Amino acid sequence: MDLDYPVEAEEFRTEIRQWLDDNLPPGWTDDDFEMSDDDRQAFNREWPKKLFSGGWICASWPTEYGGKGLSTLQSVVLNEEFAKAGAPMRGDFFGDTLVGPTILQWGSEEQKKEFLPGILRGETRWCQGFSEPEAGSDLAALQCKAELDGDEWVINGQKVWTTQAQHADYVFLLARTDQSESKHAGISYLLVPMDQPGVEVRPIHQVDGSGEFNEVFFSDAKCPKDNVVGGVNNGWKVAMTTLGFERGTSATTSHRRFEIELDAIVDEARSRDKIDDPVTRQELMKAHTKVQIMRINGLRSLSANLNKKKDPGVSALGAANKMFWSEYHRDVMELWTNIAGPHGQILDGEFEENSTNPNRRRGKSSYPVNAMQAAYFFSRSETIWGGTAEIQRNIVGERVLGLPKEPKPPKA
Repeated sequence: MDLDYPVEAEEFRTEIRQWLDDNLPPGWTDDDFEMSDDDRQAFNREWPKKLFSGGWICASWPTEYGGKGLSTLQSVVLNEEFAKAGAPMRGDFFGDTLVGPTILQWGSEEQKKEFLPGILRGETRWCQGFSEPEAGSDLAALQCKAELDGDEWVINGQKVWTTQAQHADYVFLLARTDQSESKHAGISYLLVPMDQPGVEVRPIHQVDGSGEFNEVFFSDAKCPKDNVVGGVNNGWKVAMTTLGFERGTSATTSHRRFEIELDAIVDEARSRDKIDDPVTRQELMKAHTKVQIMRINGLRSLSANLNKKKDPGVSALGAANKMFWSEYHRDVMELWTNIAGPHGQILDGEFEENSTNPNRRRGKSSYPVNAMQAAYFFSRSETIWGGTAEIQRNIVGERVLGLPKEPKPPKA
């Protein structure tokens, strides 16, 4: 893990710090910094515009498509400085982190010209239409179908657990376009407009009233013929690229949110006079150790990438990391509930009915959860989305340990 950053990377770091100092609200990084609701909403409206003008949205993209053409190490430095400053770094996760890079790799020039500018400007919102009621971990079992009718695809079927579908302008959708092919074949990757009569979105409300997840029903929904990414019936390969982007979190920054959260849990233990309890201290130490493992694995992955090393352990590190951090977060939030005790069940959060921040859970005024309660609820889903922990274990077992593939159940 030889990661001495070269002079040019540190010069780039200085440039980013200066830009953040010039554009973040005065006092943003101070411990006692606070914003009024009006100032917070104004910041949320204006920040994506500042990111775009600075060229920081999708900065790793090639310059011919609006990015800065950053190297891997420059992208790492960019992530590090935004993380240190606690500054939002993207306009739309599904757009600039998932479908945008997928279009860059697989899309036609016409698709790049049509869809990438809106992602770069933070103007187009996207959602991901992969999972179905009977096709979650076994994604290839999907049944949503698209049939070509002249210059349009006609789409019928259902998707589920579709995050932010109620706010999205487009969905990148997997649909079966050839019923005669095997289940991994005959699938196409479509870019489908959401604002049309054939698309119905039904929120799946969580216990706190928030509804980031949705069911989406397609009834003769339409999609232009040319909105297939990567070619007809090649959607499985394209989708695996998207999932790779989803699991490929920032190498040296992905552990930071867990560090901050763990600090809050330690403070909770102190305030509840549990910090000297030997069992609590042992569990907190276990949690600290796991966060450091995440940090080291991130450095290991980055080092292998920069040095172009072939490391069998790194080849499936994305799957191992996804499994590791999601199970860690589920367990550490259980630890928080044990430490907080009955106090953790008191609803003392703030309800922001008109919040424009896409990262805040929009619940209901009668169930105002605080930040830790919201994290607890969301942690229950993290071992599922982006590939279940069980699937990640299969990947590590088969690709790294060389174990035989899981046997298929006998046919009825």
